[in-house]
Amino acid sequence: MKIKIAPVALLAMLVASAPSRAWAWDYEGHRIVNQLALAALPTNFPAFVKTPAARERIAFLGGEPDRWRNIADDPSLSHYSGPDHYLDLEELADYGLTPETAPHLRYDLVARLALGRAAHPERFAPIDPLKNKDHTRELIGFAPWAITEYCGKLRSAFSYLKAFQDYGGTPAEIANAQANIIYLMGVMGHIVGDCAQPLHVTKHHHGWMGDNPMGYTTNASFHGWIDGGFFKKTGGINLGALVGKIRPAIIVGDPLKPEHLFRQVMAYLGRTYQQLEPLYQLEKEKKLTPENEQASEGRALLNGQLVNGGQMLGDLWFSAWQQATEDKYLIRQLTERKVANAGK
Repeated sequence: MKIKIAPVALLAMLVASAPSRAWAWDYEGHRIVNQLALAALPTNFPAFVKTPAARERIAFLGGEPDRWRNIADDPSLSHYSGPDHYLDLEELADYGLTPETAPHLRYDLVARLALGRAAHPERFAPIDPLKNKDHTRELIGFAPWAITEYCGKLRSAFSYLKAFQDYGGTPAEIANAQANIIYLMGVMGHIVGDCAQPLHVTKHHHGWMGDNPMGYTTNASFHGWIDGGFFKKTGGINLGALVGKIRPAIIVGDPLKPEHLFRQVMAYLGRTYQQLEPLYQLEKEKKLTPENEQASEGRALLNGQLVNGGQMLGDLWFSAWQQATEDKYLIRQLTERKVANAGK
């Protein structure tokens, strides 16, 4: 994946002055991504996920991480969850990293960021504390790490559900395990959906920054327009038309190779990044303007990204289910409980 990198000094200056991060896709878009992912699941996927109530719950939870951001006076929640919504791919270079060499563990990355800033303070402009109450301006985003971690949580949930089902779990325990799976599927869908929006994998998230030889828009409102403004002005999103573009889910990543899934997720962000300049070019040509008869080209790109997000999410859900291993600890506990109950 080729990424154009701005000069380091200029990049640092721009990062410090960049506006706060915005949401990716409006609630309607995130619902659509989760619904498209459900369409990718095979007929033998656990039936409890496919009930009307579960489908609606999963679609609703597509908006959950954005709801956490509505509490503007809680910097701890913003600090924890905000960076999971994005990754500014160009900024990896400031720390001597590429998408292929970035550490696959979150806190290894955090250490690299801290060490990089300490070793080369001249690369980074001072951060205004008044614009950094949640202490995230030092970060470049954690989206692929968050997605990989959610995949691990979902594999774990499928593992302990199977243990409860096969080794004497109570109806309440089984129902709770199923509810946990539905919750994890829905919430992780938000982050996967974010990473299908090209403005969430770049420093150019609120208009083009720095050198701008192509004359792309620098209007900060561009982000909100892509998230949902364009769709609202052009009749919304047609789920039925997009479902037909979804293929059956496939396995993503190798659970026996810890880095493999992360690299697959990072490659997914790379594919989204490839749509960044085409998106800006569409805006420049006014093909994201509803009144333009060629606005269908803008809609086609955005629809395609929703499909890409739904497809990747369905693949990740399917993989977690297929790759779930035995929860040996819980199996042992349930076996001992069964023996003890029999003794009574």
